[in-house]
This record gives sequence, C-alpha cells and structure tokens, in this order.
Amino acid sequence: MKLATLRRDGDTVAIRLDDEGAVEIAGFADVGALLADPDWRAIAEGAAGRFLPVGDIPDDAWAPVVLEPRKIVCVGVNYREHIREMGREEPDFPTLFTKYPESLIGAGDAIVLPPHAAEMVDWEGELAVVIGTRVRRADEATAAAAIAGYTVLNDVSMRDWQNRTLQWLQGKSFENSTPVGPVLATVDEVPASARITTTVDGELMQDGRIDDLVFGPAEIVAYISQIFPLDPGDVVATGTPGGVGHARTPARYLAAGQIVVTSIEGIGSLRNTVVAGA
Repeated sequence: MKLATLRRDGDTVAIRLDDEGAVEIAGFADVGALLADPDWRAIAEGAAGRFLPVGDIPDDAWAPVVLEPRKIVCVGVNYREHIREMGREEPDFPTLFTKYPESLIGAGDAIVLPPHAAEMVDWEGELAVVIGTRVRRADEATAAAAIAGYTVLNDVSMRDWQNRTLQWLQGKSFENSTPVGPVLATVDEVPASARITTTVDGELMQDGRIDDLVFGPAEIVAYISQIFPLDPGDVVATGTPGGVGHARTPARYLAAGQIVVTSIEGIGSLRNTVVAGA
C-alpha cells in the first residue's frame, strides 16, 4: 500500500495511491494524522473518498508525506560506499543529528538556495523510515514492527555551514531544504536491496542499494528508542550512499536551474528544481 499527502483546494488531505489514481482518506489532513490512529491500515484500505487520476495530480500538489512530524532524526555515515569515499572508518554506533519540520518540502517543490549559504549546496538521497507505532526501549523485532513504511528524502546539505563545527546541525536544517515523498510505501512494497539513485540534470550522481547500510532501519529505530520514544509520524532518515558532490574531485555543488531527481525502487521519485533565493 502507498499513502501520500496532497494539497487540494487550499488544504491538504491524506490519500491512498492505487494503480488508477488517488483515493482521499476522509477526515485526515496528512499521513501523520492517519498514522496517529491505531487502525490506520484498515482505515486506509477501506477509504472510498474522492478519486483523482494520477495524471491529473500536478507536481506541486505533493506535500511532504508527514507535514509536521514531532521528530526528524537523521543518521550520517551509514553507507559503506559513502564511508569509503569520505575517508572515514565504519562507526560502532549510529551517528545522529536532527532536522525540524520547517526544513521539509514536497516531492515536486523547489529547492531554494539561501543567498547567504548558496556556494556549497550538496545532494544526499536517502531512504527514510516513517514510524507507525510508538516505540520505546525496543529490541530490533519490536522496532521493525513499529515501522509503518518508507519514503524518499534528500538531505540537501549546506556543506560550508555544516563544516563550521564538529556538529552538523547548522548545515542540515535550513528552512525549506529537504524534499520528502512522494509517498509512504509500506515495508512489503520495498525490496530489501532496493536501488537508490540521485541524478542532477540527468547525470547519475548516486547509485546504491539500501542493503549497503551499516545500520539497517530496524536497528536504527531500536537504537534511537533507547534515547527517547519515537511516535507515529516521526521520520528517520537512514543515511546516503556514495556519490555526493562534496566528495568529488573537483567538488560539485547545486546551482540554480538544475533539476535533482532522487529515486528509490518500490517507492518513487522526488523531482526538484533548484532556484536562487531572494
């Protein structure tokens, strides 16, 4: 099953996406609100609201899957290939940092280059976990059962700001910088070795498999749950594969006018145009 949040008539609505189109799930403004109901799966499967053919959904109608997650937790240096290209050692524990809801944009929204931080803006395609059941001090089996599904996220990073200190938050949490979507795909929809790619203007930059993760989704969720609870609608980004611009020789960064497409097999694609900020 695939779920999403659409902008419609000046508001938003959760939808179930079928082969033919989108079916509104009445009474739920986004997927996060839906997941807060313990019966979310049955509600989504039984939804019979307004129908919208897929071809009639414009790119800018796709809102972030969860509009305002209570927590957005991200994992760094978590793909073996990316660790090698950055010249690092495999970590013993997940490297965690956070984002805030203000950073999220939709699957077709523009990535706006902040005028004061536009020189070293990098792409980082990622598999993101969306939590479906509150989880606290869990083992991996319990953590796996708490995962509602997966989505696509691009952890667009302002590298100059990120590297000002040993802590990364300031380069990872810029407002309106992080596309996420287009859908939440339940776990059964996503192959265990799903391909993840990022292209810039059609040029393949990242090409990996999610089974290259050092710490897998359930292991990450279980680890975070030892620190604080994760709640329905919370988002956990699992890290990026090799091929980021900052690790290239010479380094490459995003510029206004470019189109970034981030895709994961079984989920879908983000397609974001880069624009200059005022």
